[in-house]
Amino acid sequence: MKLLAIRYDWQGSDRREAGDTAGAIRLFEKAIQHAPKWSVPWYNLGLTYKYAGNWAESYRCNAMAAQLNPKDEAAIWNMGIAATALQDWAEARRAWRLYGIEAPMGDGPIEMDLGSAPIRLNPDGDAEVVWARRVDPARAVLTSIPLPGSNHRHGDLVLNDGAPVGYRIHDGQEIPVFNELELLTSSGLGTYEVTLQARNIDDLVAFERVCERSHCPTEDWSNIRMICRQCSEGRPHEHPEPAIEGPHRFAVAASARSCVEEIVTTWIAEDRSRTAGEILVLLQPTNH
Repeated sequence: MKLLAIRYDWQGSDRREAGDTAGAIRLFEKAIQHAPKWSVPWYNLGLTYKYAGNWAESYRCNAMAAQLNPKDEAAIWNMGIAATALQDWAEARRAWRLYGIEAPMGDGPIEMDLGSAPIRLNPDGDAEVVWARRVDPARAVLTSIPLPGSNHRHGDLVLNDGAPVGYRIHDGQEIPVFNELELLTSSGLGTYEVTLQARNIDDLVAFERVCERSHCPTEDWSNIRMICRQCSEGRPHEHPEPAIEGPHRFAVAASARSCVEEIVTTWIAEDRSRTAGEILVLLQPTNH
């Protein structure tokens, strides 16, 4: 019976890799029927449900895999992800503690400080890697301002996977990239763009300071580069830096266009020789 289960499990993995979710589920279920005490097909079934976004079934299957094999760290981690997606904070805490992570006590959402990490948004489509602040092992708040094509905003709360899919260099250290699994909560902020004519670094720093005083995050999108696939999914190598003098596309995250208008007006008022282009609305705010 175990040999049949192994065959069905292999076939299920092949079907999942081919994108046939329904076929993979049927084969993993057959494997479980032939070897119900074998943890591997339970884990694979839970993994398939995870990528399908069926969090209740993913939790059930990964919890069974972890029960059958308490040393299966991957099943325990995916159990934690599924419990987080379901907002079952008691089970999420239990999963992280089983894994060896000291999650803080409490009844509500887990609040931790796990530092910054790059998150790949829309990993199955037009992916974009942005920086985020990890608030627990499976959730992160976006600190970058994503490009509008991602349909994500600064401050969004996302569910992230736990397997590294490439690396980025930060302060001389390699930081793993994690795939987004699901948008949990939108920040509702709008994304705006304005092009500034910079003569020197002081112009750029001054604009960033005005944004900071206005509590509006900003990024110089002139520094964005579409990196090669080797960099995106591996270890990035060096690319040339853009020039300071000339036009700079600044993104601003704000609750209204009027906030950005006031920022630009203040920046120009500090030095009347400064110039800026039209303010573009890339993503409308949704918090009103």
